[in-house]
Amino acid sequence: MTDRDQLVPLMQPDMSWLGVLEHHARRAPAQRLAVFGDEVVTYAEMLDWAAALAAGLQARGVGAGDVVGLLSYNNIEFLATIFAANHLGAIAMPINWRLAAPELRFILEHSEARALVCDPALVDLADDATNGMAGALVRICTSTENVAGWERFSDLAAGSVAAPRAAVEGNDIHRLMYTSGTTGRPKGVMITHANLAWKNYAHITEFGFTSAEIGLACGPLYHVGALDLITTTMIAVGATTIIHRVFDAAAVVEEIERSRVTCVWTAPAMVRAILDLPGVETRDLSSVRLIIAGGEKMPIPYIERLRTTFPSAWLADAYGLTETVSGDTFLDRDSTVSKLGSVGRPCLYLELDIWDEHGASSPAGERGEVVLRGPKVFEGYWRDPGATSVAFAGGWFHTGDIGVRDEDGYLYIVDRLKDMIVSGGENIAGSEVERVLYEHESVVEVAVVGRPDDRWGEVPVAHVVLSADATTTADELIEHCRTQLAKFKVPRAVTFVDALPRNPSGKVLKRELRDRSS
Repeated sequence: MTDRDQLVPLMQPDMSWLGVLEHHARRAPAQRLAVFGDEVVTYAEMLDWAAALAAGLQARGVGAGDVVGLLSYNNIEFLATIFAANHLGAIAMPINWRLAAPELRFILEHSEARALVCDPALVDLADDATNGMAGALVRICTSTENVAGWERFSDLAAGSVAAPRAAVEGNDIHRLMYTSGTTGRPKGVMITHANLAWKNYAHITEFGFTSAEIGLACGPLYHVGALDLITTTMIAVGATTIIHRVFDAAAVVEEIERSRVTCVWTAPAMVRAILDLPGVETRDLSSVRLIIAGGEKMPIPYIERLRTTFPSAWLADAYGLTETVSGDTFLDRDSTVSKLGSVGRPCLYLELDIWDEHGASSPAGERGEVVLRGPKVFEGYWRDPGATSVAFAGGWFHTGDIGVRDEDGYLYIVDRLKDMIVSGGENIAGSEVERVLYEHESVVEVAVVGRPDDRWGEVPVAHVVLSADATTTADELIEHCRTQLAKFKVPRAVTFVDALPRNPSGKVLKRELRDRSS
């Protein structure tokens, strides 16, 4: 072994997400990291806060490799919790607050979460989910008031001996994010510190971000859209992010005018709400230089209206997944018109191919499954080696989306291989809704598909075969789903059928059901 070989382990770069915060806190300590209403936190303040919070978590038994759940509307504490967890070498886990209690419980149990930080408005949901749950769960509420059964977030940073910052490697897990899958249960996506670093580098290169940016996080931070297409990229360049607690179209337009926002991410449902505001075309939105649009396919009429409403903006229609820390392809500014409807070409250090059903690369113009590989692609699914193996068959990540590339390499998403409904930018697995409906004693067969919707893009609808003597109504089945599923996953309609359409091998023909529902 040479001297150089012996030094290699010591030469590995520090890719910790907390290291990014440390870098900017040293270089520009007074720079605003985040603004939330009247609250402002600088990079130096966030670094000190995260260290104090980490000490409090450590004093309560949280350590390296533990999972810290985060159930919260958008606020600055959201970002502080992620930094504090990473300070300890722990894993942050943002959770969709739209979930129902049984779904939340599954995630907490499957992830083996050690702690849960909760917004006071979501305490009732968290109480329902954790009632009688086995194991010790440190429960922390961000309320300034005392909440029964919960510790105060502000008390974490009080009186604990400072915890040393954990040394992490690039392949250590930075964050866990649960996303709907085709198995009927969500899967935990393991995002490493290196995944995040490569994503940030690619996006900074793509858009030329600098510390002068003012980003707006108006979508939910539990989603990679607001968290990674805006916030973590802004932090990576030492810029400022303005945070809105929840999305409000009128508030977004007012914020842009007041704060001269330069970049924002929007899902198509958010775009529709903004463009439907009376008089929006007369507002001064000229400060916006970049709108990243993603979460589902953007209708072309909305793309055209966006270009006139935001005259200075580059509309970068995008494609990405939670498994890739979002933002895999972007439509370049010069091609906004000539390639209208495309989601662009791959970002830096990401390879994209289109495979046919035999795993062979498809030529331009031919449909196939979109597959990806590169350093921003996740490590695998938490405690699910089987799903991980399937997802990476052939050495590439299989997205489950059907796409086609033109002669210039521009990607168009045309269908989904997976049984997935995309509603307002949220993924809904049809099988996830079917699992709940099958629990009803009157249901013999069920298939859930997406129905086109002007506001949400798609909404779930159920086609149900009832038992011979059943008198169950559609409203009863919808109410049954409401007790088990997030509101956006509940079927908007239930159609009773004598039998589900099937092919000769017995597979349900969901495409036929989608055609019926359109």
